[in-house]
Amino acid sequence: METDETPRVLPFQLQFDKPVASQIKIAEWNPEKDLLAMVTEDSKILLHRFNWQRLWTIFPGRCITSLCWRPDGKAIAVGLEDGTISLHDVENGKLLRSLKSHTVAVVSLNWEEDGQVIKDDSVNNSTYEDRTSRFFPPAPRVPRMPGLAPGDTGFMDDSDDSFRELSNSSYQRFNILCSGDKDGSICFSIFGIFPIGKINIHNLSIPTPYATEPATCRLSHASISKIALSKDLCHLIVMCSGELNHDEVESAERQLGVHGCHCLLLDTSIFWKRKNELHQVAQQASNIEDLIEVIRSSLSVMSKQWSDAMHTFREKFDSLSSLIIDHGLDSSPQEEFLSLLGGARTSPPVHQFLVNSLGESGVKRVSKVVSGAGKELQHVVLDHLQPAAEIIGFRMGELRGLSRWRTRFQGIGLDETLINNATEKSGILLVQVERFMRVLSSVVQQVFSNFFNWLLKCIKLLNQEPSDQLLPYNSELVVIFLKFLYDQDPVKPFLELSEVDIEPDMETLQRVKELVHFGGFSDCDFLRRTLAEEFKQMESSFKEAFLMPFTTISRKMLCKDVLPLFALPSSSASVSVSVPISVTYYKDASTSVSSYQTHEHGFIDYISFQIPGDSSSNIANCIGISRRFMHSLSNSSIEESASLEAVLLSVPDGYHCVDLSLYKEGQIVLLLNETTSASECSGESCMMIVQADDLPFVSIPRSGCINTWNLDQLKDSVMHLRLENEKVRNIPHSVVAPLAVSASRGVACVFGARKRALVYILDEDEDDVSDSE
Repeated sequence: METDETPRVLPFQLQFDKPVASQIKIAEWNPEKDLLAMVTEDSKILLHRFNWQRLWTIFPGRCITSLCWRPDGKAIAVGLEDGTISLHDVENGKLLRSLKSHTVAVVSLNWEEDGQVIKDDSVNNSTYEDRTSRFFPPAPRVPRMPGLAPGDTGFMDDSDDSFRELSNSSYQRFNILCSGDKDGSICFSIFGIFPIGKINIHNLSIPTPYATEPATCRLSHASISKIALSKDLCHLIVMCSGELNHDEVESAERQLGVHGCHCLLLDTSIFWKRKNELHQVAQQASNIEDLIEVIRSSLSVMSKQWSDAMHTFREKFDSLSSLIIDHGLDSSPQEEFLSLLGGARTSPPVHQFLVNSLGESGVKRVSKVVSGAGKELQHVVLDHLQPAAEIIGFRMGELRGLSRWRTRFQGIGLDETLINNATEKSGILLVQVERFMRVLSSVVQQVFSNFFNWLLKCIKLLNQEPSDQLLPYNSELVVIFLKFLYDQDPVKPFLELSEVDIEPDMETLQRVKELVHFGGFSDCDFLRRTLAEEFKQMESSFKEAFLMPFTTISRKMLCKDVLPLFALPSSSASVSVSVPISVTYYKDASTSVSSYQTHEHGFIDYISFQIPGDSSSNIANCIGISRRFMHSLSNSSIEESASLEAVLLSVPDGYHCVDLSLYKEGQIVLLLNETTSASECSGESCMMIVQADDLPFVSIPRSGCINTWNLDQLKDSVMHLRLENEKVRNIPHSVVAPLAVSASRGVACVFGARKRALVYILDEDEDDVSDSE
């Protein structure tokens, strides 16, 4: 026990003890900067600096269920209850992208980057340089909706350079975002944007590799607690709870299966083996996704602008119909205007409309609105939509070239026929853009403006005012407008999906059909489609083409092993979710990684978990730690030290584990609460750090049964943690999860039960530690 002569070492310095408005339920330190992202119980995301300065707060409007940082620390992924994953910029919290990869709550997120630089000259031909910047200026940004401030649309402002870097995969190293939902589905996305695979742990055939005869088992009623992709992208460890049964066991006997918390080891080596090919495809596809969003938003902005202009036009000119009816005339506004144009006597309703209701100022205002809308539409097309469509065409051409390299890209599902079809659709979209610009120019700059010039002249004549200074008008264009465009809108169908097809003239249609024989494209029906419908078809062809790599990669991710951790009562399937758990990977200091062939042995996996008190009376109030799970299958070909190892840590009497986390290389931080007779959440608490290398790990033999190892095997070698022997810091009140630990500068953050946040420094030099707070 501690005495006055031997003061306890206190390796933690308290930096901040701050109140929080709402209890924190999730917290993650930025991997590159001293930034702490927190999620409150009322589903707000707070970002603080190390000095507790708040940078921003955002409220997604839905319950937040998970959180993780991009490896470079420049973006953060947020999992929501409805299955959506939103990506936010670290600088201001603005939404970068929203993905609907799941249909239920996303309970775990993990974002891992390829940290290995290949130096082998034999694979230098696999590197790829994005050549788009050589031929095109920087990609256009999403246009801003009129009347909205920058960022109100959920996207960055045009002038914000950070969005260009964050959204452009050319600036990123190859990385994978993994997401798991509560129904057992796990999705994989390259750069967090391009979906590249999906599996469900319920459908996995789980082998028992040490069985005397080949055998498999499956999980039922499973829920995911945590997922962690290895640093080399070759393995995914999934911690889940559920019932493990042999496939051979009849359904009537399935209650004999093992219900508890399990670890699954999934083979994701396809990401490492084909990372160069996947990087090239994902780089093009993810940038195409950004450009598709630009086109979609451009069409939306254009449709809104033109709709507002036409609303102003109808608001003024629809009143003429009421005037005609009130005067008892049986005619239409077009007929009345044609009569006026032909020099006939002006009817009372037209005279009243032009002189009193509309007036010279009204014509000028409507003309300005329509003309302004036409110019804005042209601006959006020339600055946003058309450049985006051109870059998409170029990138699809790049993908088309890759798809023809079958020996390298057929294995990841890049289908040449589908890519060719998508490339053709992207080219036809450019044709539709040119077609739309011609329609817009003729309708707005010629027909509409000519009609308004004529009306101004008519009003001047009716008011017996000189009209010599007015612009001349073309009577033929006025007739065309009154007969075809007065009650029709030729621009709107191009911008919105419509069931009415455009009927091209037969001569043009026949000419296009003849061009098909010369090759290059096969679609003759694009003349009947509008710009919006063409965009929809192009987007659909992209999804069909990119679904092939998604399906191909999904089939190549298989389960290699299962590790049951501890049993659970059959009525508590969700207990494992609330049990403190941690999965991480440390560099294997005993193994030198000299080339890419030895990448799998460069890291050691550590799986830490709190054993529930009712799981076994022999090992109650213990923490289990296992390592080398992902190497245990290859034990026959490597040294014995690489076999599965485990240890049990007995929590000091009077305490129970609230949360745990792994800190830097081979250190485990434990958050312990003092247990009192009144409540488990009262009394004091402490934070303890344990050196993993000093723990007495025991080699665990594997067998062919489902219970590949049992925690009771370790009860004779339990290590008892002592407050006076370990690195400990007392906290004068009880605390609750989460415990957020930063490896960048040794920072731990503890969230107290009294809505207080405590930030500590974990000092490396114990001799320099002071006890002042």
